[in-house]
Amino acid sequence: MPDSVLSHALKTPAILKLAGKRVVLASNSPRRKEILRTFGLAPDIVPSTFEEDLDPSEFEDIHEYPVATATHKAVEVYERLVSESPDNAPDLVIAADTVVLSHVQPSTSQTDYSLLPQVRQELLEKPTSKEDNTRMLLDLNGGVCEVVTGLTIVYPVLVSPGYQLKSIDERTLVYFADNPDHLISAYADSGEGIDRAGGFAIQGLGGQLIRKIEGDFNNVVGFPAASFLKLLDMTLEEDSDFLDI
Repeated sequence: MPDSVLSHALKTPAILKLAGKRVVLASNSPRRKEILRTFGLAPDIVPSTFEEDLDPSEFEDIHEYPVATATHKAVEVYERLVSESPDNAPDLVIAADTVVLSHVQPSTSQTDYSLLPQVRQELLEKPTSKEDNTRMLLDLNGGVCEVVTGLTIVYPVLVSPGYQLKSIDERTLVYFADNPDHLISAYADSGEGIDRAGGFAIQGLGGQLIRKIEGDFNNVVGFPAASFLKLLDMTLEEDSDFLDI
């Protein structure tokens, strides 16, 4: 079985324990795969079949919505792989879900929130068409949005139901420049934003639309690698049997 840990990975305790283990990414996102490879991990790619049909309105805190989706994706893949091949069960399944929240006030604002304009926040996932992409970008233009990634890991334990979950959410503020309409139109025409939450790719042509960010750049791309690696280290500190089952 190929080693999921690449030679350039930093030799932290958690990474060393991943050596020789079966690590699975429950996503076919090339961006998440590339980010993990940058940090020295090359997991098996097993996309989740979860429908991703949760109702955002059922969550009191909208930040819990992508975490719940990521958790369903991780559990679905873990249970499927254990059922299909119990002798080759995964040691770690990683799943993530990224959404964008429009009209988020910057964390540096000194204005009392009660005095700010009452603008309804919108949950922006992937646009359904070029027209929908244009609508999203016009709504975000000149403002601040929040990119939220829910991240869940699943790993085996000896007690029922046979696995443990750990989840986090990572939040990054993205400041859009006051872009002219012709630039937004040209970007929507490029098609780059169609497969991206919020309708833009900061690491690509969409970077022309962005003035600055506050937080993890990789989170905006789709995977908060630094927080993921910290989660592995924290889990190892809390559970000495982590990755030994």
